[in-house]
Amino acid sequence: MSGLRTRLKEVPVREAVGLVLAHDLTQIIPGQFKGRLFKKGHVVAEADIPKLLDIGKEHIYIMELAEGELHEDDAAGRMARTLMDDGLLLTEPHEGKVAVKSALAVPALAVIDPAVVYAINELGDIALATLRTDAVVKPGGQLAATRVIPLVVPEAKVAAVEAIVADYRARSGGKGPLGLKPLRNFRIGLLTTGGEVYSGRIEDKFGPAVRRIVEALGSEVAEQRFSPDDRQTIVKEIHYFHRQSYDMIIVTGGMSVDPDDRTPAAIAEAGAEIVSYGTPMLPGSMLLMGYLDGTPIMGLPGCVMHDPYTSFDVLLPRVLAGETITRADIVSMGYGGLHVR
Repeated sequence: MSGLRTRLKEVPVREAVGLVLAHDLTQIIPGQFKGRLFKKGHVVAEADIPKLLDIGKEHIYIMELAEGELHEDDAAGRMARTLMDDGLLLTEPHEGKVAVKSALAVPALAVIDPAVVYAINELGDIALATLRTDAVVKPGGQLAATRVIPLVVPEAKVAAVEAIVADYRARSGGKGPLGLKPLRNFRIGLLTTGGEVYSGRIEDKFGPAVRRIVEALGSEVAEQRFSPDDRQTIVKEIHYFHRQSYDMIIVTGGMSVDPDDRTPAAIAEAGAEIVSYGTPMLPGSMLLMGYLDGTPIMGLPGCVMHDPYTSFDVLLPRVLAGETITRADIVSMGYGGLHVR
């Protein structure tokens, strides 16, 4: 709090009855509880003294703010309010923090401008922590939080945040640097290839895995069909799904370079424009992304069945949000694209 004129008066806890707390006090019971015991502004009562002593508070602060200074809760609240936009909601300030959450009833993509996040954090003494842009946010989920580091900050710091956000809004038609893009409810056609599954020699594991991922994002596999490793049959089934006007077509299996794996060539022969066969991400490097007359079509590698996070988990939410995946999007997946167990 260098340079601030706030006056803090230290008072022994046993002499604090009737005084007002200057900040939140946290209680930690290992393995059981961590949270606010008393809120800023609480008037200390006689019954509070044992509780304060239990959390190691022999003294408390009584605070008088000087002109041009803000308490941590007030500063965090102002920062969060300037970031508000459609589809967002704020929590009450708590220990100098305010959470920014989704107010949507459906999953959504986080849309976050990193340059604004950098600029705000460069100011010092205050913090804006966010998800990465394009991260999936569940209904009611958190995408950002504001935080004040010291107990008191100059109001000029918060005014600088407000100016940064106002400048961004002026350049972006009024939109803020934090936003959400709701995911649509897609009806998906799923084609599972492979002679071993088609013949019944082994149980289909792809279908349940794809359904789990798709349904978690609010969409559905409307129909699943099966095909041997025969290129013409795969093409025929892709055309069938296209005639059903499904929102998306997913083809699983047969994505490697083995001679029996015919899926990539069949997707191309079906008339799809291939954006990329392969991604610079592990696991999921053998994924294919394309479009068949505007309908997204994806070829999924085997890792989707057993790895918890693959290139499919990265691209599917963006497709469901209505984005058109480009070659540049695929190339950008390499940075941060290594996921190890």
